[in-house]
Amino acid sequence: MNEDLPAASIRVPCIVRRNDALSDSSRIIPEETPIAFTYGGSTHAVMMATPADLEDFSIGFALTEGLIDSIDEAGDFEIVASEAGIELRSWLAGGRQEVYAARKRSMAGPTGCGLCGIESLEQASRPLPVLANALRVSSTALVAAMDRLPGAQMLNRETRAVHAAAFWAPESDALIVREDVGRHNALDKLAGALARQRLPAAQGVVLMTSRISVELVQKAARIGAPIIAAVSAPTALAVRTAEKCGMTLVAVVRGRDFEIFTHPERILEQVSTHVA
Repeated sequence: MNEDLPAASIRVPCIVRRNDALSDSSRIIPEETPIAFTYGGSTHAVMMATPADLEDFSIGFALTEGLIDSIDEAGDFEIVASEAGIELRSWLAGGRQEVYAARKRSMAGPTGCGLCGIESLEQASRPLPVLANALRVSSTALVAAMDRLPGAQMLNRETRAVHAAAFWAPESDALIVREDVGRHNALDKLAGALARQRLPAAQGVVLMTSRISVELVQKAARIGAPIIAAVSAPTALAVRTAEKCGMTLVAVVRGRDFEIFTHPERILEQVSTHVA
């Protein structure tokens, strides 16, 4: 472990109001650090993120952003910490560095889209793989997996301030969790963890503690996850994107209840149509 890296959380003083009185106290809160992704010496993006699971973050970001197709193309990696933040330096392998350099040279300049490494508005909706996957899970098992998630969120138990992305493998019932102040960062870290462990996302379900935005659907699709489930509601574009790429989108998972928005055939339980 790099001793120069900041801790994922820190205890800070605060003043609390309890029983109509103020008193000195303290609270553990998550760290938030600028993290730069560089490839062959060229900065691709800077994210504000929790400084933990950084190799997972680097590989997962490259995968979900389409810079590489597999961990075998991840190449050499280095973490460099400074007072300004953290650099995740990568030199992509298998010819991907040359492809990336050519892409950078062809970029017209920043467009203000708000998406990393996007040269045009059209690329914000670049094609996704079609998930023609036969995975099926039971409603009961899905609910049980989501119920396990809070207990597996070690950083959130300390801070009550971070998101989690988890991978649940129905066959083994394994649950892999990554946390971050940003929900997209948490999913990138999860993608990297799966790649490093050689676990195919096609064989499980992505669980999120946040709402489902289109970027989460895109990232999950790029790693091949056929089902995504979350505690909050999706956006309309997330639903349309999930429908188009063949992903089952389950949201508003609260206790034993949830709502399926796309491709319900993967959830094994007879459901009745309800009109409010």
